[in-house]
Amino acid sequence: MASTFRSVRGNRNAQLFFSGLMISNIGTWMQFTAVAIVVDRLTGKTTAIGILAALQFAPMLFLGAWAGAIADRVDKRKMAIVTQSGLAIQAIVLAALDVMGQLTIGSVYVLTFVLGVIAALDNPARRGFVTELVPPEQIGSAVSLNTAVMTGSRIFGPAITALLVGTVGTAWLFSLNAVSFVAILASLAFLDRSKLYPAPRAPRGGTPVRDALRYVRRTPLMWATFVVFTIVSTFGFNYNVSLPRMANQIWGSEAWYGWVLTANSVGSMLGSLATASRERVTLRWMAGNGLLLGVAGLGLAWSPTALT
Repeated sequence: MASTFRSVRGNRNAQLFFSGLMISNIGTWMQFTAVAIVVDRLTGKTTAIGILAALQFAPMLFLGAWAGAIADRVDKRKMAIVTQSGLAIQAIVLAALDVMGQLTIGSVYVLTFVLGVIAALDNPARRGFVTELVPPEQIGSAVSLNTAVMTGSRIFGPAITALLVGTVGTAWLFSLNAVSFVAILASLAFLDRSKLYPAPRAPRGGTPVRDALRYVRRTPLMWATFVVFTIVSTFGFNYNVSLPRMANQIWGSEAWYGWVLTANSVGSMLGSLATASRERVTLRWMAGNGLLLGVAGLGLAWSPTALT
């Protein structure tokens, strides 16, 4: 824990960036949770939530590698400002439609797809920029802190939605998310650029994406890891599709969706800490946790109440 926070001690840039990122990501998870609740209200169908998830994450699947190649060739801070501004505009439009009572399943789908495309471009730029906030010897600490911030926001965002969705409504939650982008945009704008550690930009031309894929395919350990992660991610992390319907139909309150997401995020943080505490992460440890994930998924499917 001490080494994780080493990168922000006396580093105003890192303090500013991670503070803005935490606030903004809490808003993002509030919107993520509330959008699924809105779709469930509008359709009452799990299939519709599955389409929502596909529209949000398919751009990352098909554009993510190329977006990473672009980020390697440009100023990552400027790219993050552009993409975060785009995400803020998407949040404002979503909030405005909900406030006016004009939010339809079609408009939610379109805005979610727009969100997915912008997020695919934002992800490599923002994550890559983290390494430019600190000197090379503190990159590990900064990356760990970035992970902690992302996981922490997953805990607080859904919990806030669960608390407020039944009282203030989804329009206010979407509005709060739109406002939260001020924090990340301000942090990026007011950084002291003279104290950054910019990475060398990749030269234009070449085939960086194909080169990376060929490298993964030729490296047995990376190829095996890639295949396993693909299978587990495809079939093991489908709870975001089923949970909104289960919360409303089986557990009796849509707010349970937020609370169960919060519990899941707490578990993710504890699991990350347990893995980080090990001197070596063995294949047995990975396989055991994969098996535990499968068993937990089966148990969740038969849970009569949200508490169990």
